[in-house]
Amino acid sequence: MALKKGLGLLDVFSIATGAMISSGIFILPGLAFAKTGPSVVISYFIAGLFALTGLFSIAELSSAMPKAGGDYYFITRSMGPIAGTISGLLSWFSLSLKSSFALIGMAELLTLFYPVNIHIAAIGFTLIFLTLNIFGVEKVGHTQTGLVGILLLVIGIFVFLGIPNIKISNFEPFTFNGKSSIFSTAGFVFISYGGLLKVASVAEEIKKPGKNIIKGMLISIIVVVIMYFLMLLVTVGVLSASELSGSLTPVANAARKFMGKPGMYLMQLAAITAFISTANAGLLAASRYPLALSRDRLLPGFLNKVSEKYRSPYSALIVTAGFMIVTLFLNLDVLIKVASTVLIMTYILSNFSVIILRESKLQNYRPIFKSPLYPWVQFIGIIGFVFLLVEMGFLALIISLGLIILGLFVYLVYGRKSQIKEYALLHLIGRMLNRKLTSHKLQTELKNVILERDEIELDFFDKLVKDAIVLDIQDNFSFDEAIKLFSDKISQKYKINNDEVFNAFMERESQGSTIITEEVAVPHIILKGKHKFGLLLARSKQGIFNNDSKITAFFVLFGTLDDRIYHLRSLASIAQICQNEKFVNLWKNAKNVNDMRDLISIIPRKRNKF
Repeated sequence: MALKKGLGLLDVFSIATGAMISSGIFILPGLAFAKTGPSVVISYFIAGLFALTGLFSIAELSSAMPKAGGDYYFITRSMGPIAGTISGLLSWFSLSLKSSFALIGMAELLTLFYPVNIHIAAIGFTLIFLTLNIFGVEKVGHTQTGLVGILLLVIGIFVFLGIPNIKISNFEPFTFNGKSSIFSTAGFVFISYGGLLKVASVAEEIKKPGKNIIKGMLISIIVVVIMYFLMLLVTVGVLSASELSGSLTPVANAARKFMGKPGMYLMQLAAITAFISTANAGLLAASRYPLALSRDRLLPGFLNKVSEKYRSPYSALIVTAGFMIVTLFLNLDVLIKVASTVLIMTYILSNFSVIILRESKLQNYRPIFKSPLYPWVQFIGIIGFVFLLVEMGFLALIISLGLIILGLFVYLVYGRKSQIKEYALLHLIGRMLNRKLTSHKLQTELKNVILERDEIELDFFDKLVKDAIVLDIQDNFSFDEAIKLFSDKISQKYKINNDEVFNAFMERESQGSTIITEEVAVPHIILKGKHKFGLLLARSKQGIFNNDSKITAFFVLFGTLDDRIYHLRSLASIAQICQNEKFVNLWKNAKNVNDMRDLISIIPRKRNKF
């Protein structure tokens, strides 16, 4: 069962922003400061720049393939089920760990107001969010929007009142452990930008994903990078090194300096709000990965269950919530490092996916948003992310290797059942070797994704195209010879006299040319009898000459008089297709007859419901 499209632009912005402005700013600054000093401000900014390179790739992929599982889905379709399994598990771990981090932070702050066991409180919060998510994505989206609105208002107050209290002396020395610590700390805090990944994972539930995903993500990261920079500037500027280093409540401590106890309590409440927002969005997003893996038979089938009433993936939600509860008992520093490492690896794979999909020249890979400065943004991102992993140290590399091995193990157990036998990398290799290594399965899947993404309801002409005769003419033909070929094919399929069909075409041509544009002709005839109507599509890359015209595309219509209405409406659909300025080039570059048929189906036009 398909998931419900209930999220708009504001929801996209809120999910991404709420997931980023949380533990990343309310807890991490003190731990990060201990590693590099006041230069932590630069570390966060560098991490944000690297996240931006990942954002462009993820936004392009999500706009092309807005499916549950986000980066897992498009990494699988670009690099195959092994890479997809590893990626899906990595993203599931990353988002679940980030949410667990938020739950711990929430429970820790709660103890300041009411004495309670931290782990019991965190488990209780997890169960609350699980219930909320099971009741549907729209409720989650509306809750997220309200929480983010409150959060941004409180942060604005903190920054406005805090800037006049900044002491420049607190920024000296600027770094504790040399310039390299700035980059290693950037890797450590990279998990702070994990909210972008959450948007990709719920792309299937976003209305008008091609527009709303990139707008929401771009606005979100700009807002968050600015907020992080200003909040860190205030926090570092008002607290001494001894007060900030290692603190788990750095922002609240800073607020107390210039706002007193009321300010401290206000920021603690804001932190709780942020943690609620992160955990809420995190469970929503993380659960879509086991759902997507299960759909492709890379995890057990029960994880693919969707509630008929609420259209929510309740099995995947329950399993994800259980995993989050288990990770609540991990060491905090290890939890953060693992989550950041996993997220960086996911961004590396996403950048590779864009390169592979673009270079494979798949006709049905049609992102609404295309990453600017391709492929330089992707290359810079990959190199930068690898650099961050290396700078994070030996533990990060060991964690990366361990998670890859775990992903391979899961693939070996379940992957043989996978339906994913074709992916873009095979198309790219086949293109480089000039060999056919694939069928049309991936292209068909991508076409169906486009139809679902653009909410296209197939009409009579789409069904006509599906059943059409499709020819790819390789030889040099005259116009009359082409008409003879068309007549032969039509007479064979529809059991009509060959001469009758040919003569009808020639008579129609004698009444006036059926060439409608410089390279497109629409020969059409009325046949004798009843209840017959069909379409033949033909391409000649070399071109078929008729007078001064060189025709590369033929739309051949034929039918009986009683189906005249279909004839006229089909002509209207063909006219819309041919008016598309890219049509002729796309038609010439289609790899085979299947691509030709798909192209006609996905060219934008107004559908007639009849």
